[in-house]
Amino acid sequence: MIRTWARRGGTAARAARARRTFILVLPGLWVLAVLLWERCAAADGQFLQLLAAAPAIACAGTGRRQCVVLGGLCALLALLPLGADPGAHALARIGTCCAVLVVVAASYLTAGRRLRLLRELERTKEVATAAQRVLLRPLPARVDGIVVAADHLTADEAATVGGDLYDVMATRHGVRAVIGDVRGHGIGALGTVAAVLGSFREAAHDEPDLGAVLRRLERALQRHLRERARAEHPASGGAEPDGPLSEEFVTVLLVEIGQDGAVRTLNCGHPWPYRLSRQGALLEAPDEPMPPLGLFPLPAELPVVACPPLLPGQAIFLHTDGATDARDAHGTFFPLPRALDDSVRSVRDCRPACVVEGVRTALLRHVGGPLSDDVALLVLCNDRWRVPAQADAAPSARGRVRAGQAE
Repeated sequence: MIRTWARRGGTAARAARARRTFILVLPGLWVLAVLLWERCAAADGQFLQLLAAAPAIACAGTGRRQCVVLGGLCALLALLPLGADPGAHALARIGTCCAVLVVVAASYLTAGRRLRLLRELERTKEVATAAQRVLLRPLPARVDGIVVAADHLTADEAATVGGDLYDVMATRHGVRAVIGDVRGHGIGALGTVAAVLGSFREAAHDEPDLGAVLRRLERALQRHLRERARAEHPASGGAEPDGPLSEEFVTVLLVEIGQDGAVRTLNCGHPWPYRLSRQGALLEAPDEPMPPLGLFPLPAELPVVACPPLLPGQAIFLHTDGATDARDAHGTFFPLPRALDDSVRSVRDCRPACVVEGVRTALLRHVGGPLSDDVALLVLCNDRWRVPAQADAAPSARGRVRAGQAE
């Protein structure tokens, strides 16, 4: 994956350099073309008025300094008698020179405002990117013997985080992961994503039972929606206003992987994961999921599903419905199982990053344009068989610590 990103970065840098070179040369080519046209056509200064466009092109593409230099050159060229009769069209040449100077002044002021706005936009994008990375932080490559790989694609080009959420954490109760999909996509869903993820990051460590974690998520979502409703409908005071927020919901899939590879899940309206092995991908759909969070209250008894153990070398693939709902130009849905099989069979070892990269590439190739919904991809691979000594050494280390405390 690192080599792939390096190749993409090199290609983008070369394209940017070529674009800057073209923009820098374009005003000069325009001036040269006008002069050649004027000279060959013997128009006696009729085409020199086109020189006024060169400073505007320079300001739009390069900067104010190039605009002033090129504008002064164009103003001098406009005064030159290029026709057969040097005295003819003198007033036209003077008018062209004045027009060039006016364009230079206007372009100079416009370019200054444009540069200030661009600098403010860059600062705003840096702050927004930093905030979004804190919200959907990059996952570590390994969490307590579980190899992790994830990717996220947003339907909103202005955002790096949308309505999909995921996180993986190592707790004393096992490795716990969450993946979810907020109703809607883009920047408008960030508040709900923050509320759900913030609650999960606290509850995953505090609650020994997976059902208690889900109830904490439900309470956090309800509290967030109430606060949003009061902020958007201040006339309601402390009452619960009726509005579109009553239709907000979040699909959530909680996964817990124990030290022995046991997998326990809780599903609220989310797609079931796929189990990956060397034979390919197999959909795990043991039962109908519960309704998404926010639509109905959780039942008194939460149906925690015990999935088959995750053996060493096996992995589970979690995703949001943006992957299965993606369509091409002909309306054909993205064949996720086939893309998973191709990605799994193309690697020889437990390499979730290669699987995620293969599915992402196949998805973008299938869509061939902008996405209609956010997409989140997450792979968890059991790689604990590689470090058996750590598992054996941990109890003895704890025993030595307890013996030292007793002494």
